[in-house]
Amino acid sequence: MNKSLRAAIYIRVSTEEQHLNGLSLPAQKKALTEFAERNGYHITDYYADEGISARKPMKYRKGLLRLLEDVKRDKLDMILVTKLDRWFRNIKDYNITEEILRAHDCHWKTIYENYDSSTANGQMVINIMLSVNQAECDRTSERIRAVLDYKRSIGEVTSGRCACYGYKVVNNRLIKDMAVSPIIEDAYAHYLSCYSIRSTIQYIQHKYGESAPTANKIDRLFKNETYAGKDKDNLHYCEPYISLEQFHKIRQISVSKTMREGYDPYLFSSLIKCPWCGNNYTGYRKRQKLMNGEESIYVRYRCGNKLRRHSCAHLTEHIVEEYMISHIRENLEQEIAEIALKSRRPHSRTESEAGAAREAARRELERLNLLFQKGRITEQYYDRQCEILDARLVKYQDPENCTSMESYSIPIKTFRGSWRELYLQLDKAHRQTFWKSIISSIEIDQETRRICGFSFLKNLAQ
Repeated sequence: MNKSLRAAIYIRVSTEEQHLNGLSLPAQKKALTEFAERNGYHITDYYADEGISARKPMKYRKGLLRLLEDVKRDKLDMILVTKLDRWFRNIKDYNITEEILRAHDCHWKTIYENYDSSTANGQMVINIMLSVNQAECDRTSERIRAVLDYKRSIGEVTSGRCACYGYKVVNNRLIKDMAVSPIIEDAYAHYLSCYSIRSTIQYIQHKYGESAPTANKIDRLFKNETYAGKDKDNLHYCEPYISLEQFHKIRQISVSKTMREGYDPYLFSSLIKCPWCGNNYTGYRKRQKLMNGEESIYVRYRCGNKLRRHSCAHLTEHIVEEYMISHIRENLEQEIAEIALKSRRPHSRTESEAGAAREAARRELERLNLLFQKGRITEQYYDRQCEILDARLVKYQDPENCTSMESYSIPIKTFRGSWRELYLQLDKAHRQTFWKSIISSIEIDQETRRICGFSFLKNLAQ
């Protein structure tokens, strides 16, 4: 007899269906309650998912998860829903749920459609209709994606009336919000001077006070490609605040680890790459008791992969710094020499003359460096002559190799003269900025567990 059956009422609506076609939660609840009472079911509880699509993964359907927990506790005999699409539109999740129901001798029934999971024929019909519903949802999703892609391609907004901070929607398009544009431009200018999101947030909030955006909004400036005028494949979606090259550079060298208050920044956080899993190394501080009873704190680096801990190499910061200082100039000259070697080929007389001019400029630049190191020329004269020689090298550069050489323009200018003495005068924050603006990665040898090389940041000329 149905009177002995313990029934659960499950109701669900997606956002767009809240007030359409009688699918609201109150309407479903009323209809299901009346059905249960007419058939003598004992209602144990109501389970609801509001604003959740049936195609969403089960982990987002909290009402359904609570319902299944009660099924596992053998509290239910029957689940009542209005229609099949209120229950599932995803075959995989339905089959997972059905296994749980069968294991605990629980069935479900629709009140507006002729589906009944307690019979073999009903199970066959359910699987067929779920396949049809899923195919229909896939076609609808494809149509929606096509519409959204078209809107992006012509610069129209796709996310309703809301716009990200710094923009507003006018005639269905994003334009700069001139009321806050100066704040955003100031934020980017400050970030490009220190390459620290944390420092930028503190700077903006201190400078603008109550008018400053929230920390989350400032953080989004460095992660949302809209600020570079891009949305998906449309590179000219809206008026940008920064160039696309600047955005890519920010994403590549932005600080990836939040530092504790009062501590100096980690110089090489996110630059050292783990050779075992490919993850970034992160910094940590190690305390050690000295013989005299005092405590020493020094900085070390290890793999930041918390989900797959492994026996990685731990590196001490001052050893990494000494390695970089000792090898940076040598590696730069070696990479430039390799570029020059790859570009060599049989030359015409004109090309030979250009090659001779390049070689003469290089020799003159070496002589100039030697004179400056010996203190025989002033810094002003040195800089002026270097600019002339750099321009001459670019003028006579092989066209096929020009772009590669230009990408090294910043490190070439950085690591000439007495750069080491100037570097050692920097504080920790500016040393961090120095390395993040020059280096893209530092590699470790798996066998020796020591640093074996590093790579320069590409497209530095941009």
